[in-house]
Amino acid sequence: MKRKTGQDRTITSTWKPATQAIRGGTARSEYGETSEALFLTSGYAYDCAGDAAARFAGEQVGMTYSRLQNPTVEMLEQRIALLEGAEACRSMATGMAAMTAALLCQLQQGDHLVGGRAAFGSCRWLTDTLLPKFGIATTVVDARDPQAFLDAVRPETKVFFFETPANPTMDVVDLAAVCAIARERGIVTVVDNAFATPALQRPMEFGADVVAYSATKMMDGQGRVLAGAVCGTQDWIDNTLLPFTRNTGPTLSAFNAWVVLKGLETLDLRIRRQSENSVKVGTFLEGRVPRVLHPGLASHPQHELAMRQMAAAGPIFAFELDGGREQAHGLLDALALVDISNNIGDSRSLMTHPASTTHASVSVEKRDEMGIDEGMLRLNVGLEDADDVIADLDQALRQVGL
Repeated sequence: MKRKTGQDRTITSTWKPATQAIRGGTARSEYGETSEALFLTSGYAYDCAGDAAARFAGEQVGMTYSRLQNPTVEMLEQRIALLEGAEACRSMATGMAAMTAALLCQLQQGDHLVGGRAAFGSCRWLTDTLLPKFGIATTVVDARDPQAFLDAVRPETKVFFFETPANPTMDVVDLAAVCAIARERGIVTVVDNAFATPALQRPMEFGADVVAYSATKMMDGQGRVLAGAVCGTQDWIDNTLLPFTRNTGPTLSAFNAWVVLKGLETLDLRIRRQSENSVKVGTFLEGRVPRVLHPGLASHPQHELAMRQMAAAGPIFAFELDGGREQAHGLLDALALVDISNNIGDSRSLMTHPASTTHASVSVEKRDEMGIDEGMLRLNVGLEDADDVIADLDQALRQVGL
C-alpha cells in the first residue's frame, strides 16, 4: 500500500470491511512505518506566517491545533467512517461526550426531542435532565413501537434519539420504520450503535442520519481506553457538529485514538466469536433462570427483527432472577471467573447489576418504566471458552439456589 492509499476514499470505499478495518484511514509518514504513527503533539509549526493565516482561514490544508486535528486521530476517524459507511466521522474523548455533542450541536431552546425510554443511564440523564435545563423539551417513548415516535411528534420536534439494542433491556428498535417516520418530517435520527458496532449493524443503511458510539466498548474491546465517535454526512459533520466540538473541546487524545485503531483491526473477529459465545451462554441460562433477554435467541420477542438488522446478536444480553437485588448480588459474589464490572464490549466476560450501577442514578419509577428491576443482571460474554463461562455461571447459580 502506498503512503496515502489508506486515505483515498475512491480506493478504500471499494474494499471489504475486513480490509477497511486493517488499512482504512492509514497515512504513512516519510519513514514508511507499517503500523499507524502516534503523533503526541498539541500544536503545529508553520513555514511562514502566511501559511498559518491560510490554514486558519480554511484556505490551506493542514493541521493547526490538536483540539481540532491530529494525524493519528484523523486516521481513526477515517477508519470508523469507512466501516460505518458514512461520509465523515469526528471522534470524542468518551462515548458520553459523543452522545452529548451529537444532541447539543443541533438543538436549541424551544426544540423538542423524542427519545427511547430504554437507554443507558447517562443517556436518560441527557434527555430527562440536561436538555430541559436548556429549554429543550423531551418525550420518552417505548422505542419498540414505531407508532410511539409518530404519536410523540410535535411541530418543533427536531431529533429522534435511541439505541438498539438498548442498554440493558435489549429492546430492539425497527430502524427502517422509525427512520422513515423521521425523514418524512425532516427530523434527524441519532442512533447509539455501541452494542452492535458497524461490524454487526449499520444504521445508515436503514435511513439513520447520525450514528454515535462509545468506542470504549467493542471498538477498543480490551478495556484499555475511553473514546467516542459521531458519524454523519460531511456537511452535517462540518457545519453542525464541528462548530460545537471546536469550541467546547471534547477532544480524543492521540494515544487513545491509536489504541482504538489497533482494536478495530480485530473488531470483526472478536465480536463474531463473542456473539457465538453469548448465544451458547444464553441458551444455557434459559434452562436455569426465569427470563433471558437475548436478541439472538428465538425466545426474544423481537428476535426476527434483530436478526434482520444485525449480522449477529452481539456479546451482551440480560437475564432476570426472581429473588431481587439480594439474589442478584449473591450470584455476582459467587462468580469465580466472570468479573463484576459495569463495562461492556471487553474481551473478558463481565457482569453487572444495572439497578445498582449503570442505572443507579435513574429513579426507581423510571427504572420500572424502562423494565429494569432489582433482579436484572447484564452479562458481557468475552472470548474465553464458552464452556468455562457456563461452568462459572452454573456453580454461582447453584450457590443462590438455582
